[in-house]
Amino acid sequence: METKPTSSNFIKTIIADDLNEGRVQQVVTRFPPEPNGYLHIGHAKSIWLNFTMADEFGGRTHLRFDDTNPLKEDVEYVQSIKEDVAWLGYEWEQLFFASDYFDEMYNRAVLLIRKGKAYVCELTAEQIRETRGTLTEPGKDSPYRNRSVEENLALFERMRQGEFQDGQMVLRAKIDMSSPNINMRDPVLYRIAHAHHHNTGDKWCIYPMYDYAHPIEDAIEGVTHSICTLEFEDHRPLYDWVIRECEFEAQPRQYEFAKMILDHSIMGKRYLRQLVEEGLVDGWDDPRLLTVSGLRRRGVTPEAIRELCRETGVSKSTGGIVDPRMLDHFIREDLKLKAPRTMAVLRPLKVVITNYPEGQVEPLEAENNPENPEMGGRTIPFSREIYIEQDDFMENPPAKYHRLFPGNEVRLKHAYFIKCEEVIKDEDGNVVELRCTYDPETKSGTGFTGRKVKGTIHWVEASQAVSAKFYLFESLVKEDVDDEADLKERLNPNSLEIVQGYIEPGMQDVEPQDKFQFFRHGYFNVDPKYTKEGNIAFNRIVSLKSSFEL
Repeated sequence: METKPTSSNFIKTIIADDLNEGRVQQVVTRFPPEPNGYLHIGHAKSIWLNFTMADEFGGRTHLRFDDTNPLKEDVEYVQSIKEDVAWLGYEWEQLFFASDYFDEMYNRAVLLIRKGKAYVCELTAEQIRETRGTLTEPGKDSPYRNRSVEENLALFERMRQGEFQDGQMVLRAKIDMSSPNINMRDPVLYRIAHAHHHNTGDKWCIYPMYDYAHPIEDAIEGVTHSICTLEFEDHRPLYDWVIRECEFEAQPRQYEFAKMILDHSIMGKRYLRQLVEEGLVDGWDDPRLLTVSGLRRRGVTPEAIRELCRETGVSKSTGGIVDPRMLDHFIREDLKLKAPRTMAVLRPLKVVITNYPEGQVEPLEAENNPENPEMGGRTIPFSREIYIEQDDFMENPPAKYHRLFPGNEVRLKHAYFIKCEEVIKDEDGNVVELRCTYDPETKSGTGFTGRKVKGTIHWVEASQAVSAKFYLFESLVKEDVDDEADLKERLNPNSLEIVQGYIEPGMQDVEPQDKFQFFRHGYFNVDPKYTKEGNIAFNRIVSLKSSFEL
């Protein structure tokens, strides 16, 4: 994979200094998703950063699943995450699961108890919240905080053996209930959950909390730079406490950066899950979603996503909201030299060219991509009957309308000039057919200079046209609704339009994920879910024009 170097940023500077000063011999990073949902474009930024930083300094990156909560996790998510990371263009050095370390985590918890640094607490989750205090008031000690080491060891072992119900007891760190950092006020390290785990089965009924498990995983794996997003900044003292008090020789360090958030979008796993589970979208890979699988199905390229990550940079400041049109810009930049140009009629209107010979089908030559001559050309058929776009005809046009109307002449892309002579309507007054004439002297490529026309429209020959569905997407979220509003109130009811039209006959054997630029319509991707058994479906990736500028 060919990648551009990242620009200077604070994490890059930290890594360079660590190497120069000898604190680190080889850079080791990790991407540690919890397998409780599908990845979204915000995760793509973290993937890009972890892998790119390691690559630029000759290090390695691990893929690790933080699977410490069996109530929310599933092998479906494990598989989808592996596919997403690989599709984005990254190869992990090693694959790990947090659950592989459950024995070691348990042993280190026992060590904490023996050192008087952890205790078994019988307060409920609600009671723990109530006694934790506030930002201005210290917390209150648990009545179980001063249990003896022996009693704590016995109770913790009984927790492991399954003698207690879910929520009946937890293991808490014994730190400082008056700490100005609430995360240090005796946080929970273990909770009881009688649930089947995808990796360890029914071996465990107690499971470590993320803040306890994560630093241990990093230490075991030799991670040098634990890069995460800013919401974990206040958790860093606890991260360091666990490393120190669990007596690990390795000393990973945590560094935080600002998330990449696309404006007017839905990115949180909780909201994405709600959309999927309530049937408000077409699964986790709905092309309107910003999940990596949804972007892939829509036709977005990994190159465009990586370029978006690189261009938005790495910052310590919050509030870095990204205009979604920036992603669209990079999609166009990536596809303009890759995607073949072709013609598709999305809302067909039949045109009969009355002076063209009946039964004759004429081959016409067209370039596949004028910006990339190496893509060669193709032959398209032309005959007496064609389809054009309904929007390319108006019976009573406004001024400066340069497409087809009664008495007006336009150029057919790659073909001839045609002139509208007659309009055919049904009994309800709807236009169903146009009768036109063509000028055989005006064939494209012949150098005709006799006269000029102001409009050029696309078309598809009718007898060989291939039927196709086109999925046209708009933002899933209304722009004029507050982001804090109820999820369903935020949804745009017009985010999807499905139309039936035609493509050139040479496209009948397209494969899922093939990408094209349809003249005047934009870039489209062959949908992998609905293209099968002779049915062809296209997702519009992005339109051709944008007002966005870098």
